[in-house]
Amino acid sequence: MPAPNPSPLHWKPVPLPLREPLYGRTVLLEPLDSKLHAADIWNAVDGHDEVWQWLFDGPYASLADLSRDIAEKESAPDRIFFAIISSEIGAAAGYASYMRMEPAHGVVEVGNILLSPALQRTTAATEAMYLMARHVFEDLGYRRYEWKCNAANEPSRRAALRLGFTFEGIFRQHLVVKDRNRDTAWFSMLDHEWPARKRSFEAWLDPANFDGGQQRQTLSEFATVQH
Repeated sequence: MPAPNPSPLHWKPVPLPLREPLYGRTVLLEPLDSKLHAADIWNAVDGHDEVWQWLFDGPYASLADLSRDIAEKESAPDRIFFAIISSEIGAAAGYASYMRMEPAHGVVEVGNILLSPALQRTTAATEAMYLMARHVFEDLGYRRYEWKCNAANEPSRRAALRLGFTFEGIFRQHLVVKDRNRDTAWFSMLDHEWPARKRSFEAWLDPANFDGGQQRQTLSEFATVQH
């Protein structure tokens, strides 16, 4: 149980995440730009309407429709979107965002994650999540990093746990999305947990952990060793 009268934090608000590229070994995250990325993302998701199942938007009927939505996303004042560009693909094949940003409290959520089939279950997709977490904890000094998803979205819930987030519970009848009820599963990662999570990520991402593109050890296995 937390102490009834916790010590003062001497907390100071932190900056918003930056709209600047984040560079990894297998992936580049660029601020989302409809002119640069819409066509590539359309090519990656065209014919795969299932990738929109759990998102608030989509699917889109045409490149023009998707381009208009991406233009709105890139200028949204309350979210910061990044195109996910795998070095293997060489083009944007998805995106993710920082959202529900509360710099006064040091809280930010990662969400609106669109992964085309070409990005799903790839090293680049995992490294993208590592880069976004590292930015908020190390560059900006956030205290809490959140992951939320539809409670019925089992793949997203498994991904959150694999990436080192802690399950906190279910908000029942939390939202109405696409005219359906959404119970929301909440996950978090805290600043004091990040050093161990970082070691797990970096051990997993080490090229020595891969043999012909196949992982030798899973990220979860490295996390178990860290604990």
